[in-house]
Amino acid sequence: MEAWAMSLAFVTVILSIYYYVFKDLNYFKKIGLPYIESWPILGSMKFVFFRTKPMAEFIIETYNFYPKAKYIGFFDFNKPVVIVRDPELIKTIAIKSFDSFMDHRSFVDSEQDPLLKKILFSLRGNEWRETRTMLTPAFTLSKLKGMLKLMNECGADFTNYIYNMPKDKRTMEMKDVFTRYTNDVIATCAFGISINSMKDRDNDFYVLGGKATNFDGIKTLKFIIMRNFPTISRLLKLKLIPDNINNFFENVVKEVMDNRDKNNIVRPDMIQLMMEARNKRAEMGQDLPLTDIVCQAFGFFFGGFDTVSTAMCFTCHEIGVNSDIQKRLQREIDEVIEKTDGNPTYEIINGMEYLDAVVNESLRRYPVAIVLDRLSVEDYELPPSLPNGKPFPLKKGSFVWFPVYGLHHDPKYFEDPYKFDPERFMDHGKEINNSGVFLPFGLGPRMCIGNRFALLEMKVLVFHLLARCNLKPSSKTQNPLRLSKKGITMAAENGFWMNFESRNDVHPKLKNLVS
Repeated sequence: MEAWAMSLAFVTVILSIYYYVFKDLNYFKKIGLPYIESWPILGSMKFVFFRTKPMAEFIIETYNFYPKAKYIGFFDFNKPVVIVRDPELIKTIAIKSFDSFMDHRSFVDSEQDPLLKKILFSLRGNEWRETRTMLTPAFTLSKLKGMLKLMNECGADFTNYIYNMPKDKRTMEMKDVFTRYTNDVIATCAFGISINSMKDRDNDFYVLGGKATNFDGIKTLKFIIMRNFPTISRLLKLKLIPDNINNFFENVVKEVMDNRDKNNIVRPDMIQLMMEARNKRAEMGQDLPLTDIVCQAFGFFFGGFDTVSTAMCFTCHEIGVNSDIQKRLQREIDEVIEKTDGNPTYEIINGMEYLDAVVNESLRRYPVAIVLDRLSVEDYELPPSLPNGKPFPLKKGSFVWFPVYGLHHDPKYFEDPYKFDPERFMDHGKEINNSGVFLPFGLGPRMCIGNRFALLEMKVLVFHLLARCNLKPSSKTQNPLRLSKKGITMAAENGFWMNFESRNDVHPKLKNLVS
């Protein structure tokens, strides 16, 4: 039935929006702006749609299409998009002129996908501002310090399980095991629930989380239709999150809140923050509905379950295939263990310069967000794209993309950009972070609210893992990695395979770590 519905959707799309598609095909040509040639319906995305090349490679080609231009035209299926490749103009749009570009493009129907309708990414205008303000305290320095203990417990449990595995079971696909770690971190830091997904391999959090965040196959097709043809998706009642997942997360949040209210339990996690916000609003005669709390808790899960695990896969792949980098990292880790008796603080973890450089270089080389988007909420005039050109009047409701993968691999900004070289961040870290060309978490007020949480989560995992294990390429390890052509997210063509080998030179003070 679902396959039939998807087929009907495409037929309906072709027939019903024929006029709208063809009327815009010459949009950029009419105004004299360099642009990528477009196909009807598919726009400039035909290579991605037919899976002939990875999305990242396609963005590189688009970025390099007209190097002299500050921005070019492009069609995201039937929608005209301006791809901005000039760092100064990107900073202007994302920061200086933020009020003109404060929203993202919608990708879900609020009625069909209630869990996604009020996550921070989906909100717009004043509703976004209010929710961002409410959630910001969850990621303050004091809250992150409180969460470090919870992360350490997850990292230690994860590493202990691997360290004690039989040798013949140590070659593993990293995406599978790292999503188990991110699942446990989010479960404890957002929902206050302790899980060990390496032992309890089929727990509901992990299984349902995987289904919610997996965008392969039919779900990618659903996403494309919902994002580009909302009328059709509403007609067919398409949704990204099934009802059983909706019900699961709503029940979990309600049970946790009821238990805490009844027993006066307080934990340093997101549910606690939302409960405090609910109580403050109640004192002022205002309401914070349970559905809003569920949406934000799920948004935390949705935003971190897959993306952080993917980032860790790329990071650990490069650590595994570069033995010199791995040894240097382990020396830094052992020095911290020696200095702290195996109990590193938040300041110590974030003060590990080489670990920071390795993680940042991984996020540069393999940014999980290949592109960033903005929606113009009012008319705006862009400066000329080319020398001696004319300003471009961007109409309200227009879409803008920042080609993150292109910027991160431009030799003008990063020498030998396809080389994994943490030294560039050791030598010029602050300069790169303030350059406007390093955008792993976005830029400006719409920057990912959980960026420091994600970085800490990655560093804790690498710290615990390399303290007790060596990462060794196996016969299944692909080097260099080839990116997958499936889906719209960053992934390795044949998975991230690595052998986890127990270290023979584990630091004696490691026994003091959480176990």
